[in-house]
Amino acid sequence: MGGFLDYVPGDSWLHRLNPLTKIMISLVLCVACFLSANHILILIIIGINLCMGALSGTMNRSLRILEVLSKLAIILFIVQILFIRDGNILLQLPFNILITDAGLSFSLLFCLRFIAATMPLVLMLSVTQMSDLTNVLVSKLGIPYKYTFVLTTAIRFIPIFSAEMTNIMEAQIARGVDFDTRNFFKKIRLLLPLCVPLLISSVKRIDSGAIAAELRGFNLRKRNSGYRQYPFKKKDLLALLFSVVLIVVATQVPAFI
Repeated sequence: MGGFLDYVPGDSWLHRLNPLTKIMISLVLCVACFLSANHILILIIIGINLCMGALSGTMNRSLRILEVLSKLAIILFIVQILFIRDGNILLQLPFNILITDAGLSFSLLFCLRFIAATMPLVLMLSVTQMSDLTNVLVSKLGIPYKYTFVLTTAIRFIPIFSAEMTNIMEAQIARGVDFDTRNFFKKIRLLLPLCVPLLISSVKRIDSGAIAAELRGFNLRKRNSGYRQYPFKKKDLLALLFSVVLIVVATQVPAFI
């Protein structure tokens, strides 16, 4: 998912929220998906994610995320529905494969949860700078800087490694390697040798990053070392109130029958 985790500059209301509020909203949306077994409510949560994407100027990215997650969800749906045999039989296929109403309902709920719980986390990273995320985790939550640095660095390196892999593949294509094959196993066999140069370049990049961090006083960083302040404002309180209401609704709405 390289490119989906990059920060999108903007001045929308979602960009201006306190980073801690953004984290809380994304976590609440994820938790609400698993507290509720109502398919319609989870569809509404997916709609809320798309609305936030539209209001924050990241609608195109939200749609691309939805497209990618939907393709993965279809695969998960097929796997789930074929192995759940509880409930009333709706369709009987060869090799004693049964499609039941319980399997259909659970598989659909599983896929909707997968989509609805993943989108808010990606959206939060799209409208929050990594430096702000690190500072608020250290200053507001008291998490040691070393742990937050590991977390944000891992997120930051995902698109970097993806771009590095793309460059390696382009170099191999220029040498005559055909990656357009539709044979899954052949494609895996072509991609496995590329892990070695990717690993070597990654180790070099990590080593240079560690040296740069040491030179900038990494071990001297404390909770009050940051100069930026992140006060809570009215819009943050309204967003948190919305989160509380959503949690209450998720626990009270009955399961979809």
